[in-house]
Amino acid sequence: MNSPSMPLAGKVAFITGAARAQGRAHAVRLASEGADVVVSDVCAPVATSATYPAPTPDDLAETVRLVEQTGRRALSAVLDIRDLGALQDLVARTIDTFGRLDVLVANAAVLSWGRLWEMPEDDWDTVIGVNLSGTWRTIRAVVPAMIEAGNGGSIIIVSSSAGLKATPGNGHYSASKAGLVALTNALALEAGEFGIRVNSIHPYSVQTPMIDPEGMAEVFGRFPSFLHSFSPMPLKDAQVGGVSTLADFMPPEEVSEIVSYLAGDGSRSLSGVQVPVDRGALRY
Repeated sequence: MNSPSMPLAGKVAFITGAARAQGRAHAVRLASEGADVVVSDVCAPVATSATYPAPTPDDLAETVRLVEQTGRRALSAVLDIRDLGALQDLVARTIDTFGRLDVLVANAAVLSWGRLWEMPEDDWDTVIGVNLSGTWRTIRAVVPAMIEAGNGGSIIIVSSSAGLKATPGNGHYSASKAGLVALTNALALEAGEFGIRVNSIHPYSVQTPMIDPEGMAEVFGRFPSFLHSFSPMPLKDAQVGGVSTLADFMPPEEVSEIVSYLAGDGSRSLSGVQVPVDRGALRY
């Protein structure tokens, strides 16, 4: 039975890209609120041009450990979200294990840098293939199970501020994240009749390995005009008593606050909504 301290009791949440950073924070937060959790990650390099280290199976195992530390159950799989069959197998295991699936947090993504007319085809294909097509494949695997279970549900698509505002130097990433907005809005209309809500969140400047300061510095050093498109966060961080700047990043747990809200019944009237998680940066 749900309670104020356990608003997700009895529910099951599936989080992709959960080996570390945002995905791990979302998994632990939803588990702490009573949900059993299914977590997946590729746990290997995907984009050869990525400047940040790839997650590992040990990282995913640590996420499972932290989820189980909350007292909830965890199911995990190492998979690539571009593999529809692997996703469908994991969803089938989820239903066999837990009997239901209520929440999807489609979080997995990759990032690389380069000007659009100079980047190799593989860079474009990998970023679009993981971030956009992989998210569609995740939805393709999950939604039929949600419909069959008949419990409604909440789908949270993790886009980016780059999906709402152009970011030079990673136009393929921006294109993939903007595509998730259209996917979110169409799915909200299509799945609404089954009681399934679909919303996208748009984080900015979050502390994750993907945001590699050295890699970003190299890009901005080559193309200093790009820096002007990356806004500071104007909202004062009361916890540290300072004012956010471009060099300040939000902890992943701050994004998890929004994921938690969208996963729970308190947001039951929201669907087809884009939620910036950026401390006001997009207003610049």
